[in-house]
Amino acid sequence: MRIVSGGQTGADRAALDAALEAGVPCGGWCPAGRRAEDGVIPERYPVSELPRAGYARRTRQNVLDSDATLIVSFGPPENGSALTLRRCQQASKPHLVIDANAGTVESAAADVLAFLRRSHPKTLNVAGPRASRQPEIYGYVRKLMRIVLSKAVEGPLFSGTACGAWTAGIAPNEGAVRAS
Repeated sequence: MRIVSGGQTGADRAALDAALEAGVPCGGWCPAGRRAEDGVIPERYPVSELPRAGYARRTRQNVLDSDATLIVSFGPPENGSALTLRRCQQASKPHLVIDANAGTVESAAADVLAFLRRSHPKTLNVAGPRASRQPEIYGYVRKLMRIVLSKAVEGPLFSGTACGAWTAGIAPNEGAVRAS
């Protein structure tokens, strides 16, 4: 599985950092100029500039180029995270929304792993708020993704089937929301 995000501070970079630490392929599209709220996205993040694109086009392209999307936030998705959810719905892409207020990070990881077993993505887009909107999101998403990726590295994530060799998956327009 490959992890992608838009390279923004907060949830995006947490997912990329967890993937880089685990040795999991990662990348994604970012706005032209590698723009983020803190300036230029550091080169350590293997994201590619989408020519002449801002945040909205980058979000759309990451959704379209992924097999599924995970959105994590404290509370319901807002701003760019809400746009990501709408893009998933418009494209009939499998998606899971995790409300970090609804339980422990371990229970959220179990929900994510169940979603991954159902949807079998080769490429997972991870999205959520930027650090200025939810300063605690980076730590939460990094811990969440470390747990999820460690399970993928420890053994077969998809119940003994090769990635892409499943016979039953999640319905294209099925979205799951984990809320309190």
